[in-house]
Amino acid sequence: MGEPLVLYSLEGDVALIRLNRPEKRNAISDAVIEALAACVARASAEAKAAVIHGAGEHFSAGLDIVEHVEKSPIEGVHGSRRWHAVFDTIQRGAIPFVAALHGAVVGGGLELAASTHIRVADRTAFFALPEGQRGIFVGGSGSVRIARLMTVARMTDLMLTGRVFTAEEGERYNLVQYLVEPGAALDKAKALARIAAGNAPLSNYAVINALPRIQDMAQDDALFVESIIASFTATSPEAAERLKAFIEKRAARLAVAGSGE
Repeated sequence: MGEPLVLYSLEGDVALIRLNRPEKRNAISDAVIEALAACVARASAEAKAAVIHGAGEHFSAGLDIVEHVEKSPIEGVHGSRRWHAVFDTIQRGAIPFVAALHGAVVGGGLELAASTHIRVADRTAFFALPEGQRGIFVGGSGSVRIARLMTVARMTDLMLTGRVFTAEEGERYNLVQYLVEPGAALDKAKALARIAAGNAPLSNYAVINALPRIQDMAQDDALFVESIIASFTATSPEAAERLKAFIEKRAARLAVAGSGE
């Protein structure tokens, strides 16, 4: 059977999900998507936050091209829609996900990273969307998620010219929120995930599910939904206890994650 395509482990309240095809630069096949889906479902059921990272020298070089070229058009549509469904369970699921990025974060690998809520890159990371040079188009939600992170204009540049962004450019263009030294991304990602895991679960759910939807609404609709979500979370039993602890000066001090390294 060989090694699992995706490895899963649990460290306290944080699930660790590792892409495990280092010999293929963690290329994403249909089987990898299904293994990832199973790990995401398990993490959502038993953890309070999760980290996705890659084995070997790269996070992920993207789509498994060998598998992709053998598909008929309708098989390609079904495959793309399956990627969408699995990545949706990350972006709009039950718990926060943090990506630890190094080496290649390319094509489908960048689409996967864009579905997480916080992205940490070490200085070996580089970002590209070579679909234009391959004669194809992004199919794993990149035209929605990646474009919203770095703007349509920058994504168009990457796809038309084959340009490669460095880790520093990735941070500058909003692909990542944290930039660390080589080899430090996983530890930083785990530290951030532990902070998120300590939040009230309902607050985390509201942040990862309500916030992106609010951004898609007209202003008046968005403000109305914000009021509903704010009132709903504030009246939960956990919020009542946490607010009481704050008033009574029993609450833990704010964790400082840092703006970069």
